[in-house]
Amino acid sequence: MHTRRRYHHGDLRAALLTRAEETLREKGPAALSLRELARDLGVSHAAPSRHFKDKQALLDALALTGFDRLAETITAAQEGAGESFAGRLAATARAYVEFATANAELLDLMYSIKHDPEASEALIAASQRWTDRTAELIMEGQRRGEVREGPVESVGVAVFSAVHGYADLMASGSLPPEMAGQGLDELVAFVLRGCAPD
Repeated sequence: MHTRRRYHHGDLRAALLTRAEETLREKGPAALSLRELARDLGVSHAAPSRHFKDKQALLDALALTGFDRLAETITAAQEGAGESFAGRLAATARAYVEFATANAELLDLMYSIKHDPEASEALIAASQRWTDRTAELIMEGQRRGEVREGPVESVGVAVFSAVHGYADLMASGSLPPEMAGQGLDELVAFVLRGCAPD
């Protein structure tokens, strides 16, 4: 009874998202069910509908919180990395790979829902924040003469593709764990050579 009262006082939404992310990590998105989450949390099966109208709304909210956390992670990494493009890129790549390997199922969900034609404006805006941070990093590198001239989008796609691809390989277990450090350093060095001015 105490548990139900506590959830009714405002933290059921957060509890649902936390439990949903645990289920996503353990069993994948197909196993997510509002009814099962309600049972796990000890509330009535109708209680989650006050916060999420259906499973898709829950998945959207999970993806949104994932993009928010990713943006915060990248921002914090860049802020502690000094001024140089090389240092900030290395910190960004490391933070992204760590996020991806710790949240592989969530990252898959984030990108699959982001590309859904019915993705909410809030979700698209949240996903854009990570893209904006990358663009800012490249533009600052260009201003400092550390990154070749050219459209930011062209450089950004190359940088993102390399980092995301590496993160995906690590998260899926396609690369051995010992590649996480040295392999990432080599990837960053490769990307820096590609970004260097002519």
